[in-house]
Amino acid sequence: MNTPTHGAPRNGARWLTQALEAEGVQTLFGYPGGTIMPFYDALVDSTLKHILVRHEQGAALAANGYARASGRVGVCVATSGPGASNLVTGIADAMLDSVPMVCLTGQVGTPLLGTDAFQELDVFGMTLPIVKHSWLVRSVDELPQVVAEAFRIAREGRPGPVLIDLPKDVQLADASHLPDHVPAAVAPVPAPQAQRLADAVEMIAAAEKPVIYGGGGIALAEAVEDFRQFVEASGIPTVLTLRGLGALPANHPQYLGMLGMHGTRAANMAVQEADLLIVVGARFDDRATGKLAEFAPFARVVHLDADAYEISKLRQADLAVPGNLQASLRTLTGIRGNCNGWRARCAANREKFTARYDAPGQDIYAPALLKRLSEVAPPDTVIACDVGQHQMWVAQHCRFNHPRNHLTSGALGTMGFGLPAAMGAQFACPDRTVVLVSGDGSFMMNVQELVTIARCRLPVKIVLLDNASLGMVRQWQELFFSERYSEIDLSDNPDFSALAQVFGIPATRITQRDDVEDALAALLDTPGPALLHVAIDARANVWPLVPPNYANSTMLDSNPAHAQAPQESSNALPA
Repeated sequence: MNTPTHGAPRNGARWLTQALEAEGVQTLFGYPGGTIMPFYDALVDSTLKHILVRHEQGAALAANGYARASGRVGVCVATSGPGASNLVTGIADAMLDSVPMVCLTGQVGTPLLGTDAFQELDVFGMTLPIVKHSWLVRSVDELPQVVAEAFRIAREGRPGPVLIDLPKDVQLADASHLPDHVPAAVAPVPAPQAQRLADAVEMIAAAEKPVIYGGGGIALAEAVEDFRQFVEASGIPTVLTLRGLGALPANHPQYLGMLGMHGTRAANMAVQEADLLIVVGARFDDRATGKLAEFAPFARVVHLDADAYEISKLRQADLAVPGNLQASLRTLTGIRGNCNGWRARCAANREKFTARYDAPGQDIYAPALLKRLSEVAPPDTVIACDVGQHQMWVAQHCRFNHPRNHLTSGALGTMGFGLPAAMGAQFACPDRTVVLVSGDGSFMMNVQELVTIARCRLPVKIVLLDNASLGMVRQWQELFFSERYSEIDLSDNPDFSALAQVFGIPATRITQRDDVEDALAALLDTPGPALLHVAIDARANVWPLVPPNYANSTMLDSNPAHAQAPQESSNALPA
């Protein structure tokens, strides 16, 4: 056998484990297999904590959640072929949401490359569009440079995933001559140009209806406190994207809410009327802008971003300010906007259009439950969610004190994201409360990771909103496909409480709103993991909603087809 044994000379796999330790890696997520077995053998003698997931997609999404919650590099591992291909969705999710990850995959031995050997797949080629960089290591001597570059690139500039494909013979090769690993220095983001900041000061001072539009780049730049100080000092009304939530406290008097498809009326109205948009770490995503040609039609744009390639990609900036966001915001802090009347008007709209939670009947109203959840949970609770109606309800009704406390699959919209992401976040933040809010559709996509949570006794609290349907698809079919419902019925769901208990996780089911308060308290007080199964109305929709390809000024609060006089309703879709 060519399998290394304890006490054998250091091979490539053993060198790699000490390199990961030197990079500060403590926890990694993976699933073993044939071509990655030398690495798993080396793990036995390392200090690394490996978490055995039950599906490789769970490994990638757990590393993803770990990185999102902590800001550190997440690491996942898989074998070649199907193991590597099962990582792809999690890698793509990290790429689109700028999450730093290092993905390690086993590969067939170098003499077998290109021969269609057992479990050989070209994962290097498969992942080229969804990584910042990738390597197929052909010699053990390449490992020091490859690993140093991998972690540097994952962290540097706009973060993202990288992939290292490791042939089995490279892992087994003698590495006793290689020096111990030394991490590479990360180059700082260039400073912004002073003249552009001076021009920005002039534009802000001259604006009568300015709006600050903040996005996920604020947290990526570690600029949350700088952003808050800028907002506070400027006095300018502020809106945030889905990935930017938490950059400003939800109760801040200048905060108007999330903008976009499921944003608040106050936020969308302000942006549509603004004469200046001060864009900070946002990218004009289509779910935020609605019909791009009609987005903020009266506004000039000052765009601050660490990634210069995002500036003017979708909306031409009148003033581009690429560079370090912390430095830009600190320079602009102290500039007071000349907008007292505008600020008062925006605040009045916020109060006028504030969400209501007094839904009729005794059924559980999901927005009210989620609002109450964020009120009774500890302030630094991390809330992960899946994708669908519940994802938008979390964004609308939960309150976050930092963007890293809100884990959501933004750009890719990955169903099945939530459970492994919450698992990764709990490993990253062992002393904090981590809550997963999921829907019955998304939950089943990675339900096998309940085993991992139970095995590790991770105290993740699960709130499962069950409407026995694919709720967001059903809502769109109701609104935009003439109520022609197709393949959205999940009425044959399992008994989720019983399912959790099979995995050794305590579970409770509630159906009436009078049970919500006690159920949430019991959930949060349960030591270890717990699940709260919540039955909600299958007909409940997420409001407000900007229809696709409409301007953000067109916001629906109900189905126009169900209105008594749709032609006279301001919510009816224009012809």
